[in-house]
Amino acid sequence: MRAASGLIPNAICAYIGLGSNLDDPIAQVERAIAALETLPQSRLSARSCLYRSPPMGPADQPDYVNAVVELETTLAPLALLEALHGIEQAQGRVRTRHWGERVIDLDLLLYADLHLDSDALQLPHPGLATRAFVLRPLAELVPGAQIPGQGSLTDLLALCVADVCEPIDSNSPDEPRTSPKSAKTNQSLA
Repeated sequence: MRAASGLIPNAICAYIGLGSNLDDPIAQVERAIAALETLPQSRLSARSCLYRSPPMGPADQPDYVNAVVELETTLAPLALLEALHGIEQAQGRVRTRHWGERVIDLDLLLYADLHLDSDALQLPHPGLATRAFVLRPLAELVPGAQIPGQGSLTDLLALCVADVCEPIDSNSPDEPRTSPKSAKTNQSLA
């Protein structure tokens, strides 16, 4: 990935996956991104386009809208996770069934180079390497990145080539939603 910009002293870059398939999913994802912009000790530094993907779990639910954002933060990983859960709760997230429909889902995908395996949080996110709906938007922000313990983003994407995950054209930006520094390749998470 990349180092934080320095605008927030001692910040690291964290990457957050967003998904929704209920109650106007595009609006739900945009609302969550707006909420992430207001987190304390944090700065939203880049965001991907929106993507549409079929549900990963039960097939009797609508397609998902997904995105990934880059957040520079000094919040500790568990504090950031708690803040993400707070945003989900504020938007009406109710956990009804495993991999089921949801108003909003926020996953802490990466937190710099940190490897963490606790009951509350695993980093990198355990499903990151196999989910095109996470890898494709992440590749917009940090193409060529190395995912700690899982390999290159390019190689992981090649393994997901058959997975359906398409940009939503009506919401594709006229200009990139990331800063020019996001075009760097072969970056590490430091």
